[in-house]
Formats: sequence, C-alpha cells, structure tokens
Amino acid sequence: MTSPRIDLHLHSTCSDGVESPTHVMEVAKAQGLDVVALTDHDTTAGWDEARKACARLGMTWVPGIEFSASVDGKSVHLLGYLIDPENPDLLEEATKTRDDRLWRFESMVSKINADIDGLTLDFVYSFHVEGATLGRPTIARALVDLGVVASVSEAFDDILAPDNDKYFVGHYSPTIERAIEVVLAAGGVPVFAHPWTADRASLARPDLSDDQIDARFDALVDLGLAGLEIHHTENTPYGRERLAAIAAAHDLIITGSSDYHGDGMKPVLPGAHTTAPAMFERIAERGTGSAIVWA
Repeated sequence: MTSPRIDLHLHSTCSDGVESPTHVMEVAKAQGLDVVALTDHDTTAGWDEARKACARLGMTWVPGIEFSASVDGKSVHLLGYLIDPENPDLLEEATKTRDDRLWRFESMVSKINADIDGLTLDFVYSFHVEGATLGRPTIARALVDLGVVASVSEAFDDILAPDNDKYFVGHYSPTIERAIEVVLAAGGVPVFAHPWTADRASLARPDLSDDQIDARFDALVDLGLAGLEIHHTENTPYGRERLAAIAAAHDLIITGSSDYHGDGMKPVLPGAHTTAPAMFERIAERGTGSAIVWA
C-alpha cells in the first residue's frame, strides 16, 4: 500500500497567496497529495472553502494557521494545527497583527514610490484581492508588472528585503513565546516554520554559538513547542542537519511542506516536500481545538 503524501503548509488569497482556497486544493490534488493543510497567515477565513474542496476532491483536510511572530524583533513564523478558530486569545493576536499590516503596507508603498514612478497606492491596491492579507507579496506583484523586477522572488531579495533599511517597514507580531502560548491555549499543535534559513530571521543567527542556539530551542520546547518544519526549501542544508538533531533530542514532530503561495510566487509546487505519515499521526493525536476531515 502506498503511503499518503502529506503537505501541511499551503497559502491562499485569504492571506498572501494568489490562488483561491479551492484552486490551491485543486493544484494539490493534481500534484498527487492525499492530506493537506491550509495555513494562511493570521486567519482561518479560507477554512470552509478549502474543506469543501477537499471533500469534493477526496483529500483529507487539516485545519491550520501560520502565525506571524518575532524573535529579537525580527519576523519568524509559527504553524498551528487543529486550533480552535474562536479562541479569544488567538482572535486577539491575529486581529492585532492583521490590522497593523495596513499601516505597514501603505508606509512601504509610500517609501518605494518616492523613488519608483508609478508605484502609487492605487496601483498597488489593484493587485490586492479583497479579504487577502496586505503585505509584501502584493507590492512585489506590482513591481513585477512595472518591470522593476523580473519576479516576485527578486523583489523579496532586494527592494522588499528586511535588511533594506530604505524601504522595509516592520509590523506588530507577538513574540514566538506568546505565539506558542496562544496556539496551545486554542488546543493546537505548534510547529516552528522553516526555523533555519539563510536569508530571513530565525533562532539560528550566525552570531550565536551552537550551545546558544540549542538553548533557544530548549526554552521553546519547555514552553510547549511540539515540532519543527525541517523539510522546507528555505532551510539551509546545515540547518536541516542541526534541526534533525534538535528534534531527535526532544522527540519533536518533524514536518515537511511546500509553503505553496500560488503560480508566479515561490517556485515550489505542493508536495515539493512532505510530512511522514507517522509524524502526521502525532499531530492528529495531539490537537484538540478543531477536527481533521478525513477522506
């Protein structure tokens, strides 16, 4: 019997993806997936649509979210599976984060427009889908349309990069510790998303020793961190090795996923990386805030 193919990190137009929840599920099915999670940033708005699409397509649907969080004032992400979407703490933190994105979005557009003709607020808003997260992907698509950059990835690596002090603006997000607390309070399973990358903030800053990095992960495990997203394109090869050792030391859940955002976004299709069935079973057994819809 063939093992199910499981991708637990997908985005739709309900946050910063460019395809509807239905279409994301259809692409996942076309890529041979059996179990999928919709994990939009700071929202569960796409759950109902994704659930219905999975029922029609014969896939198991997993309720999820990707919390914007922070470490040392820098952005990181925490995946939460099987959360209660009505939990008051979860709703409060997600709403605060989404609301602050509006100010940040318009500030970045204003800064960039001072140097790039045509990147007006009205023009950038024309790339925004109603109900979606206002963020850098929308600005990136506008920059591509103007011919300023060749791709969304190029925009993120240059004009929209966090280290671009001229244009980048941060936004409110809870600390990673608070995000773990919120996911647990909502009955969910907290998994640190892509925790060891080369070009974005993580617990593994280059100025930290191995012991200091281990201590950071130790502290989060003590708070209730349940897993690490190790099999992800943006984790470095060395990072994947170190994360595997950390996961083994603490018996953490290990996940793998595509972090799919839709056609024209990250050049990764659903199923590019997957989660082992035994690891998925641990998530299913642990979460209590909402239910998996089995195919």
